[in-house]
Amino acid sequence: MTAQKSFTIAALTIAMALPACGGAGWQPETPEGGREQTAYARSVEAVGEFEQRDPTLKQFFEQAHAYAIYPSVGKGGAVLGGAYGRGQVYRNGQLIGATSVTQVTAGFQLGGQAYSEVIFFKDEAALAEFVDGDYELGAQASAVAVTAGAAANASYDEGVAIFTCPNGGLMYEASVAGQSFSFDPIGSDS
Repeated sequence: MTAQKSFTIAALTIAMALPACGGAGWQPETPEGGREQTAYARSVEAVGEFEQRDPTLKQFFEQAHAYAIYPSVGKGGAVLGGAYGRGQVYRNGQLIGATSVTQVTAGFQLGGQAYSEVIFFKDEAALAEFVDGDYELGAQASAVAVTAGAAANASYDEGVAIFTCPNGGLMYEASVAGQSFSFDPIGSDS
């Protein structure tokens, strides 16, 4: 077996194991409630946590064209690593779909962590790029760690602004570069 094939198998195994640690599956909010309502409640709670830790983030939630909120992204690794989380996408305050984030990493890393992440889209063009296909954050992508006042000087980069908020764990390596995202609009059968 080639080294690249071994790496790919190991990385996929780690990435697939992470969602199992997070509990039940996720679906967007629907009137039926249940698991779907729980996902919505987690998203609302995560938005509240972001705003509590940094009240200046409220301007992003109010002024952004849209945002994707991931209440819990689990990340772990020992040389090879992976991350996975599910969330919801809102445009003008209305839920428009479900989203997931995955990341496979290689290099010096050790440990595990859970964090929340929010991606703000400045305009329709930035949102369209996210929902139209396989959206990925490039190697230059960076996120602002949420602390009091952190958002006051933050700005959009290529139409997006990214913030993270640690939920627990300890890991030597915390980047958003290389994250891949999927999007399923409300009413989608995928």
